[in-house]
Amino acid sequence: MKEKIMTMTSPNTDREQIPTVSFVPFLLITFGLAWGILALFIFFSEQMTRIFGALTGEHPLFFLAVYAPAIAAFAVVLHNTGAGGLRRFLSRLLLWRCPPAWYAFLLLAIPLLFACGSAWKGNLLGEPLPFSSFHSLLVALVLMAIKGPVEEFGWRGLALPLLQRKFAPFWAGLLVGIVWGFWHLPAFLLSGTPQSAWSFAPFFTGAIALSVIVTPLFNASHGSILLPALFHFQVINPLWPDAQPYDTIAFVTAAVLVVWINRETMFSREGGVTELVPPIARRPGSQGWHTSMACRLTQKEPGSCLRQEQGTSTPRQDTPGWILTRSPPGSGGRS
Repeated sequence: MKEKIMTMTSPNTDREQIPTVSFVPFLLITFGLAWGILALFIFFSEQMTRIFGALTGEHPLFFLAVYAPAIAAFAVVLHNTGAGGLRRFLSRLLLWRCPPAWYAFLLLAIPLLFACGSAWKGNLLGEPLPFSSFHSLLVALVLMAIKGPVEEFGWRGLALPLLQRKFAPFWAGLLVGIVWGFWHLPAFLLSGTPQSAWSFAPFFTGAIALSVIVTPLFNASHGSILLPALFHFQVINPLWPDAQPYDTIAFVTAAVLVVWINRETMFSREGGVTELVPPIARRPGSQGWHTSMACRLTQKEPGSCLRQEQGTSTPRQDTPGWILTRSPPGSGGRS
């Protein structure tokens, strides 16, 4: 008998906890904080430099600007669901399961795409690694790991599932990519930032392509924040060769292939993860609901797939519902 996966969760749905309109305050905080900091250095450069020092990619205020999407996501989740909801939101960092092909893409295909772009540029074998020692390489890797990937709490952690309530994954990913790319614009206007040496148009196009690529990864991993963060790290990994702007062409090509391979889910709202905060599990015998992972992670109305049923397991009261799985009575756990 095929095993049925069921969970014990609160009857309150995530849509009731965090309304879709929360996308607006998320954008206001994300742009207000990041653009506010960078605008001060653009319009009051001498005063800000005298007080805080020159703005660079390692400056604390630059880190604060980069963390704006995460701060906005935390604020929205905390406002709507409280500290418990924020803890459950952060529990999505524990989601790591996805089809093996995605791990192959993350670990092998991304560096290969950079190598192809660098070969097209003509510097694949001509430029040595820009690190004088192993220590400097380690520092660069750590700085990258604690910078850009943190954005994913906001972009894929909150913005993408909110938009997937209204749009198919392809269009939701496209919209997030446009916002994501445009959000970086002020960094191109300041000397000392990593973006100051790049052209905005290829970067903007690349951001949209990357957002489209990571969307099916996010959905295949059931709303993981960890895997999009790993994806983000890989596309800014200092180990990869400089391929600007040809890496943009490589990733646009990859985006087209990814969309084609995942076309059935990318253009159907049924395939999009819409849950932000895993629901609270209730003890057997309490007035709770049992819902399958598929129903809770997609945009289907709760009434179409929720039902009450006697439980046999005894989960912890505060355990996120996506962790708890069991077989229905009488199945014996057989598959």
